[in-house]
Amino acid sequence: MHIGIDSFVSAVTDPGTGEVVSPADRVAHLLEEVQRADEVGLDSFGIGEHHRSEYYDSAPSVLLAAAAARTSRIRLNSAVTVLSADDPVRVFQDFATLDLISRGRMDMVVGRGSFTEAFPLFGLSLRDYDSLFAEKLDLLLRIRESPTVTWSGKHRAPLSGQGVYPRPLQEQLPIWLGVGGTPESFIRAGMLGLPLMVAIIGGEPHRFRPLIDAYREAGRRSGHDAAQLKVGLHVFGFVGDTSQQAKDDFYPGWSEIFTKIAKERGGSAPTRGGYEATTGPTGAYFIGDAETVAAKMLAVSDALGGVDRISLQMTNVRLAHDNLLHGIELLGTKVAPIVRAAGGEAADR
Repeated sequence: MHIGIDSFVSAVTDPGTGEVVSPADRVAHLLEEVQRADEVGLDSFGIGEHHRSEYYDSAPSVLLAAAAARTSRIRLNSAVTVLSADDPVRVFQDFATLDLISRGRMDMVVGRGSFTEAFPLFGLSLRDYDSLFAEKLDLLLRIRESPTVTWSGKHRAPLSGQGVYPRPLQEQLPIWLGVGGTPESFIRAGMLGLPLMVAIIGGEPHRFRPLIDAYREAGRRSGHDAAQLKVGLHVFGFVGDTSQQAKDDFYPGWSEIFTKIAKERGGSAPTRGGYEATTGPTGAYFIGDAETVAAKMLAVSDALGGVDRISLQMTNVRLAHDNLLHGIELLGTKVAPIVRAAGGEAADR
C-alpha cells in the first residue's frame, strides 16, 4: 500500500504562543514537512487548492514546484485540483512542467472541491456545477492523449488542432478522479478507467464499499484492466507517541475547523464525543499511535476490497509545527513499515 500525506496549507495558530503563524513562515513550514516526508520514506505528498482566507494553497502548482526542487524521491500530487474553475489546457501545462521539474514524480488528482468560492471568483455559475466538470475533464483527458487536440464544448473556446506543450516526462501523466459520496462520480471514474481518490471525512469507511464495488464493476464493463482501477483514500489522520496524545493534540484544531464549517452550512456543532467515536476502530479518522493507525489502514483496506493508496490529511490549525514533523516521522518510520510488511506477508501467501 502506498502511504502519503495531504496538506491544505491552512493558517495555523501556534498552541504554545497563541500567535498566528505568518503566511511566509507557514509556507516555509510546509516545505519542511514535504522534505521530512521524503526523508522518512513516505510515498507521496499532496497539496490542496482553496480560495479562502484561512488557506495559503490557492496556487498549488507553485507550491508543488518548490517541493519538487527540494525533494528527490517522493511523489507529489494535487489534493485536489479544482478543475471546474480552471482551464484544462493551463492545468495540463502546469503539471507537465511540474513533471519535468520533479523528473517524473507528479500525479494529478482532479475534482470539484468541497467549497464553492472558486466559482464566483472566476466568473462561473454554480448552475453549471456538473457540466463544467464533465466537459473540462473530457478536454483534459484528450490533451493527455495527444499534444494536438480538436475539440469543442459549451464552457470554453474550441481547439482546432493547436498544440499543448510541454509534454510530461512520464509517458502518461497520472490523473486520479477525486470523489466524495456521489454514486455517479464513482461510476464515471470506472467508465473512464481512471484511478479513484475517495475523500472520507466522517462516518465509517466500510460504508463506501458499495460505491467502490460500483466503480470497479463500471470499469470492468467498460473493458478496463483491473490493474488500472486503483483506489485511494484521502482521510484525516495523525500519529503520536500514544493514541491519547495523538487525539488530544489533533482535537483543538479539528474542533475549530468543523465548528466554523457547521456555522457556515447550518449544521450541528461538533462534539468531543463524536470525535472520539470517529477515531475508534471503525471510524473515518486515522488518529493514534503507530500500531493503531497501521491496524486501521489494513482493516479499512480489507473492508473496501483492497486499497492502493492512503493519504492522511495531517495539517491542523492548532497543531505545533514540531509536533506535525514528529507525526510525519512516525508515519514514515513506524506506520509504513508495519503496513508494508503485512502486504508482503499477504503476497507470500
